[in-house]
Amino acid sequence: MPDLVKVGMADYKVGRAPDILISYGLGSCIGISLYDPQTKIGGLLHIMLPDSSKSRSNENRAKFADTGIKDMLQELISMGAVKSRLVAKLAGGAQMFAFANASDIMRVGLRNAAASKEILASLSIPVVGEDTGGNYGRTVQIDLANGVYKVKTIDKGDKEI
Repeated sequence: MPDLVKVGMADYKVGRAPDILISYGLGSCIGISLYDPQTKIGGLLHIMLPDSSKSRSNENRAKFADTGIKDMLQELISMGAVKSRLVAKLAGGAQMFAFANASDIMRVGLRNAAASKEILASLSIPVVGEDTGGNYGRTVQIDLANGVYKVKTIDKGDKEI
């Protein structure tokens, strides 16, 4: 029986098959999974912001795309995952609230998605599935037995990417 491992906000967890990693209530946040299909080792990161250098309070490295992805990657490699086999999937990055004349600073979800993809590209980790944007929340989970990344929503249905 697989363990259901909960990943909180500004947190990440790593594991191996048959674990299932799950993160609830992604709004503008992004849920980033990294998975090695050969070893069946993977991780799930729930980031809140794109860039740690722009924050006064940056002690929690999992809160940010730039530091959280790199930390999770190192832990996966230490467990036996091979970087060249890793694939990424991501979901979230919604614009949960409408703002009149919104500047880019208010578009946190869009910035989170862009930063996540940019960092993954710089690490040569391909994004093979994505469900980002919109104006609705998501819950995500990755099944480390097969790499299936499920995205669940209230009104928009569920999908696998």
